[in-house]
Amino acid sequence: MQQLNRDAFTIRPSEIKDARELIVLDNMIWTEDTTPGPLMWRSREDYLMHAPPGSQLVALQDGELCGYVGFGCPSGMESNRHVCEVNIAVHPRFQRQGIGRQLIQAIKSHAAENGIRKLRLRVLSCNEPALAFYRKCGFVEEGRLYEEFYLSGRYVDEVFMSCKLIGGNTNGSHLA
Repeated sequence: MQQLNRDAFTIRPSEIKDARELIVLDNMIWTEDTTPGPLMWRSREDYLMHAPPGSQLVALQDGELCGYVGFGCPSGMESNRHVCEVNIAVHPRFQRQGIGRQLIQAIKSHAAENGIRKLRLRVLSCNEPALAFYRKCGFVEEGRLYEEFYLSGRYVDEVFMSCKLIGGNTNGSHLA
């Protein structure tokens, strides 16, 4: 995938050199309001095993990491290779500047070019800003696990959302 310049920031595939900044961003973004359990990377190598280079698109402004969208096949099954699960994080300093929307558009294009027909994600029902953002980006609720998690003294639903893509081929090929 070539680099995309969007109003003074660049979107490109993640590289090994991004690992440290990605770990810092994960620790900042993924809290009890955004994920059912803490992300605990034992080391840089542990992180890279979970999110190898190229498994994310990163947004950078003047060389500084602003956010990312991670992607991958939700299962190892061939019959599921036309589906891609995504997760997105934008540094708080860069939120509400269109970077998240550009990352979603970039993953939609990248996925469709690689035969993906459907993007899916999971989000906590208490994360209203994320739910509204995903809806604005074309995602719709497909299902919900009621009271799936007990967080901060309350029960929280897990919401499943998806977005169908145009251009994904019918042979079920997957992201390279």
